[in-house]
Amino acid sequence: GYKQANVVILHKSLADDFEKFCHANDGPLPLLYRSKPGDWKCPSLSSDSDIRTDCLQYRIYEHGACTGSLKSLKEYSQQLKDMVTFYIGCSFSFEKAFQNAGIPIRNVEQKCNVSMYKTDVPCYTISTFCCNLVVTMRPIPESKLGAAVLSTSELKEAHGAPVHIGDPGLLGIQDLSKPNYGDPVRLHPGDIPVFWACGVTGVEAVVNSRPPLAFTHSPGCMFVTDLKNDNAALTSSREVPQVHCISQSPLHYSIVSAEAAQKIKTLETLIGIDPGDRGIIHLLRQDELLKACLSMSHAQSVLITTGFPTHFTHEPPEENDGPPGALAIAAMLQALEKEVAIVTDQRAMNLNKKIIEEAVQIGILKKPIPLLSYQRESADSALTFLCENGNPGKPRFDHLVAIERAGMAADGNYYNARKVNIKHLVDPIDELFLAAQTIPGVTTTGVGDGGNELGMGKVKDAVKKHIKNGDVIACDVEADFTIVAGVSNWGGYAIACALYILNTCEIHDRYLRKAVGFPQLSKRTIWLSALPSVAKEDKLLKTLVRHGVRSGKTASLEMEVDGLPFYTTHSLMIEKLL
Repeated sequence: GYKQANVVILHKSLADDFEKFCHANDGPLPLLYRSKPGDWKCPSLSSDSDIRTDCLQYRIYEHGACTGSLKSLKEYSQQLKDMVTFYIGCSFSFEKAFQNAGIPIRNVEQKCNVSMYKTDVPCYTISTFCCNLVVTMRPIPESKLGAAVLSTSELKEAHGAPVHIGDPGLLGIQDLSKPNYGDPVRLHPGDIPVFWACGVTGVEAVVNSRPPLAFTHSPGCMFVTDLKNDNAALTSSREVPQVHCISQSPLHYSIVSAEAAQKIKTLETLIGIDPGDRGIIHLLRQDELLKACLSMSHAQSVLITTGFPTHFTHEPPEENDGPPGALAIAAMLQALEKEVAIVTDQRAMNLNKKIIEEAVQIGILKKPIPLLSYQRESADSALTFLCENGNPGKPRFDHLVAIERAGMAADGNYYNARKVNIKHLVDPIDELFLAAQTIPGVTTTGVGDGGNELGMGKVKDAVKKHIKNGDVIACDVEADFTIVAGVSNWGGYAIACALYILNTCEIHDRYLRKAVGFPQLSKRTIWLSALPSVAKEDKLLKTLVRHGVRSGKTASLEMEVDGLPFYTTHSLMIEKLL
């Protein structure tokens, strides 16, 4: 029922740097109090404390090595006169909030210490203080994940919201039964491992800095303050966190504010209008844009494909729906400092190379994007393309996006909306999406507007039932996430806008960086400049026309929507999304 603290005691010459280290990594190291040299009390936390005796057990470190455990530090009183004590927040302090929310505390039920693990997530380095993040793990029933995040997100002095939910391997933790500190805690059926930043990170920092002498609490043997948990400091943030599952293999959840999620749902509604009155309303799946973009936000390397050769008697046969949306996604991914590449048909390589070069010249892209082609040469060609040496444990890309890309139908052919087979113009890039289903950690998104695009297999039953010629043209290849738009380019613009919304969301930003280092919001101006605009898309569409790329929509860009020319509606859509 009382607020608890981790303890780190260092020589006064190291104190300023360690305080900076705490502020630079305030998820694991929320600083509650810093003493003056030789001061054994902490009046703001306890009225009559003595740090030499008030922890149940201490550890002594000499030149980075733990040389023993102690019940009292009184024998070191002379040395302590030149040492500074840091009191750092502890996750035990939020267990009362768990109880109030009806969330079981498995380590308490099992009468053992919480499990603590070293991760492969580096903290922000300050001087000699550098280490990887340490986390605690608490098993949480899946139905209680939202409550667990909500009940801890405001308790910044107790590490705040979780930094990871799901597969421990994504943090570099190989075996939950072998914690680095504390005791193993058993998961009940239906429990999800949830990880919070841990103050034992400070112990790791001490070990790595190798000071001649240092003391810490023994993990789990906390300094107990006089402050009730009810008095835990709340932040002024009014953002409410939401939890969304973005992958089953490996299991991975993400966190975003309700406000950001609602904005992205609004984008999804905007792009769902049907200018061709083709019946796409029956293909719409709620929250696919949000989940797809959460997955992309966590990705490090994204592969994009586009190209629908609907004008099979024309050269080039491509339509101008697809490339602008693909480049809008690529531009935002570049601004977010992710690796991005485009894979297209071998016959269209020169055309796409010119388009990418001109996209750089007119300011859509910061730099050229690697352009790739894929051909099936053997049964494992797709795996070899996607992974280093064909090893599924080493994927080159962790997210694949298809936007207005011809998709393979159930009979193995590729069809335009008029049931014309265009297989001779399409390379088998679908195989990459099929192979991705077998590679843990690789997720896929399909963007389409008619049901015959790559990734639309997820809604193929609805395509066959509600879309003209759907029984023949429906794509049979599924993506993990299916984004349906009135025009596929609109889906690309919406993805770019949604990625901007996510990365300017403080709750999501903190989760992405695992609560270490500093917020990335200072890069907002760069991200803003990467968003699509009417001016950019106007230049790009003119570039496509100059290279002979024509509209693929049935009534072309001259058709009217609600009394307005389609191109005007296209510009208005960009403005609405922005």
